[in-house]
Amino acid sequence: MKIALISGASGLVGKEILHQLFKSEDYDYVLSIGRRKLAIKQQKLVQIEGDMAKIDTWDWESKIASQSLSGEYFPLIEGLNQKTAEVHAFSSLGTTINQAGSKEKFFAIDHDLVIEFAKWAKTLGASKFLYVSSSGADANSSIFYSQTKGKTEEDLKALGFDYVGLFRPSLLMGNRNEFRFGEQVAQLVMKPLIWLKLFKNIRPIYDYQVAKGMVKTALAQKSNSVEIISSGELQDLSK
Repeated sequence: MKIALISGASGLVGKEILHQLFKSEDYDYVLSIGRRKLAIKQQKLVQIEGDMAKIDTWDWESKIASQSLSGEYFPLIEGLNQKTAEVHAFSSLGTTINQAGSKEKFFAIDHDLVIEFAKWAKTLGASKFLYVSSSGADANSSIFYSQTKGKTEEDLKALGFDYVGLFRPSLLMGNRNEFRFGEQVAQLVMKPLIWLKLFKNIRPIYDYQVAKGMVKTALAQKSNSVEIISSGELQDLSK
């Protein structure tokens, strides 16, 4: 049995990861974790909600069991409890400094909540952790956004997963729920690079390409414990 855990499923890339997981015949269950449930129904999908900052205190078994009126989620609970399932965790959780309201609040979401989810996934037996980072991620960067992504990557490496995939997409293309002026301007400027097929690592990449590459990577046999996947490599993986 394979189980996918996902945090950040309501976001641009997260929604596409869900779609890819639903399509895949390899995953038996998809367990989505968030502050609130998504308005989505799908036979593989199980959703639990709560304060992500306190995820280590969640009674996840009761949260799932309360939705399993006819016992349809018993194999999921048993697989996680008995550590008999292969578990892959995906994180596409993220925001912007403007949306968060401050650098401190941004760090609490883009770093702290990601790490708390990763620690929790590890206790449930996750062997692989796949994280949507960003091109330019660098713990020593003078740019706070890139520094935060870099620190998150470094802390994920230290958690002891069998495999950590760090995906670094460039400017993301897709239909966001919210308007981001800076991204809209950048997309207009950079989009011709897609048409001309130039500068693979810096040209924009579509949300579905990132998601497809992540799921394909999760299902592949890996010899390295840590892997950094560039935007250009993600485009190749999505073909």
